[in-house]
Formats: sequence, structure tokens, C-alpha cells
Amino acid sequence: MADTGEGKKEEADYKRLHCFPLIRHTDMPEEMRVEAMELCVTACEKYATNNESAAKMIKEMMDKKFGSSWHVVIGEGFGFEITHEVKNLLYMFFGGSLAVCVWKCS
Repeated sequence: MADTGEGKKEEADYKRLHCFPLIRHTDMPEEMRVEAMELCVTACEKYATNNESAAKMIKEMMDKKFGSSWHVVIGEGFGFEITHEVKNLLYMFFGGSLAVCVWKCS
């Protein structure tokens, strides 16, 4: 049998590697992108077991900061095709398999 300590070490390394946000696609300006990313990370950490509450928090903060009509989807294993305003889309991963899509359309 393989050493169980080695398996746990590899799992810990994997979790540490994937605890930072990874942007898959964005067309947001730099300042907006940084703020949206930080907001997504904060919400996902605060509501680790409730994606609906995290999405609601992100939407409300983006509406306040950058005007209304923001939409947020958080989850694992979903696909999407959306129409959005130019320079108002962020698609990122957080914590390995949790995806966050934030976009604005009016």
C-alpha cells in the first residue's frame, strides 16, 4: 500500500494551489476587474456553503458600485451563453472547481 501521508500532502498541495482566483475570461477595465475579483473572493469565502447568498452579495455590491443590471452565477459544472455590455464581463474560478460569472446587461 502507498503511504497515506503522501496522499494527504498531495491533496493539501492541490488545495493550496487552487485557493487563488483564476480568471478564465474578462473584458473589464483593470480597476473594475480587480474590484470585482476581490468582491467575488470575499463573497465565496464568507458564504462557502451558500452560493445563492454569495451571488446576491456580489450582485448588490456591483449594482451599487457600477450601476444596475448586474447578473451573477456561481456554481460547479455549468455552461452558459450570454449577451452582455462590452467591458462588463468576468468569468473566473475560485477554490479549484467553483466558477463565478459576473456580467452586466441592460
